[in-house]
Amino acid sequence: MNTVDNNRKLLMEQSVPGRVGTVLPDLDVPEQPLPGQELLRDEVDLPEITEPEIVRYFTNLSRMNFSIDTHFYPLGSCTMKYNPKINDEAAFLPGFAAIHPQQPVGQVQGALELMHHLQNYLAEITGMAATSLASLAGAQGELCGILMIQKYHRDRGDGDRLKMLVPDSAHGTNPASAAMAGFRVVSIPTDENGNCDLEALKKEATPDLAGMMITLPSTLGLFDPTIVEVNRLIHEAGGLVYADGANMNALLGRVKMGDLGFDVMHLNLHKTFSTPHGGGGPGAGPVCAQPNLQPYLAAPVVEKRAEEGPERFVLSTPEKTIGKVSASHGNFGVLVRAYTYIRTLGDAGLKLVSENAVLNANYILAKLKDKYLLPFDRPCMHEVVLSANWQKAKGVRGLETAKRLLDYGFHAPTMYFPLTVDEALLIEPTETESKETLDEFIEAMRAIDQEATENPELVQNAPHTLPVRRLNEAQAARRPDLRWERKE
Repeated sequence: MNTVDNNRKLLMEQSVPGRVGTVLPDLDVPEQPLPGQELLRDEVDLPEITEPEIVRYFTNLSRMNFSIDTHFYPLGSCTMKYNPKINDEAAFLPGFAAIHPQQPVGQVQGALELMHHLQNYLAEITGMAATSLASLAGAQGELCGILMIQKYHRDRGDGDRLKMLVPDSAHGTNPASAAMAGFRVVSIPTDENGNCDLEALKKEATPDLAGMMITLPSTLGLFDPTIVEVNRLIHEAGGLVYADGANMNALLGRVKMGDLGFDVMHLNLHKTFSTPHGGGGPGAGPVCAQPNLQPYLAAPVVEKRAEEGPERFVLSTPEKTIGKVSASHGNFGVLVRAYTYIRTLGDAGLKLVSENAVLNANYILAKLKDKYLLPFDRPCMHEVVLSANWQKAKGVRGLETAKRLLDYGFHAPTMYFPLTVDEALLIEPTETESKETLDEFIEAMRAIDQEATENPELVQNAPHTLPVRRLNEAQAARRPDLRWERKE
């Protein structure tokens, strides 16, 4: 019996009637009648087991997972980096964790002061004028930025500007956000060097242009050296430029997006600024804007009054705001972690983040480009895109390469994205990994290439050493088996 079966048996099949794992306190409220029989059910078959059994079950289950605390996790685009535990400790402080968003502002001045400082820090880091912390995720931040551009044009009587340009190297959420706002999305192709095709862009710089959404660095892991020219062309056509700042960990302390000509952008605090990423949350996508779009920021923002007093920091609504986009004031725990991260590292530390992220990615590029196809043979930024096309010619696709990496103790990189690269493997080492870890990963990738040549079936049938082997991925996604049923 394998580990998975043992774990399942521990929880479900060793259930003994009358065995308990907890003792409930005496009822301290009036007993209430049960709801109607039509709302009750008795088919839920819950196990009756002891506390040690349930603890062992979940502990063993957690040990089957890959996580950043246990494995190298080079998931390109998602930035699965190690996050310092001190940032979690700060977020758990009672003065932050135990407050309520509806408390009077005079009782939560510390929290508001932190948010005010964070707004200013993010504006300074990005070269923008102001920040709203309200957005709960990067994709929501994108939508806010696009709604701000839309309202800006309408206020100027340019409501007919309904076209939004999106490079084919952008994050996939960019065209989705523009479409949700009601824009007609036009894709701009990548040129032979991996940059925005300027000739294609010029053809679309027409009077109906509302703006352009640009992911910088792009999902190809590249910095576009023509970006200032791109932004100039958009502005000359009367449009505004949105920056997807999800990859800002490549630029911290080195490049300010405002200086490049961007009008508005979002940041993924849960990627660049410390909150553990993945698993569906938590997230935060603050929006930073230039003066022309500052009045349209989502509400609320934190303002500091000149006079001292119990309500020196207050929540305010920008003059032409697009409105509220979250129930409260943003995902506060993520904001605390980001603030702690920035204050801990300081100016010099933030620069080291981007330096090491870029250095690590280029080290992997240099060590693997003789074994894996490099679509654009030029230095990358914080992540490198390789292609498994050479291995595919031997019968081993990118999917098999990624599955085999699990046997070597590494989580797989992002596969088949960006869409413009065939058999893409998007690898992001992040700034937090040591050279020794990177060398082990590189050795594993080179070994898999050798296996693809000498014993392709070994790679095709991977993984071999994990509790769960190869799944039918389509069926697992569409018809997951999530319910245990007692065997008769």
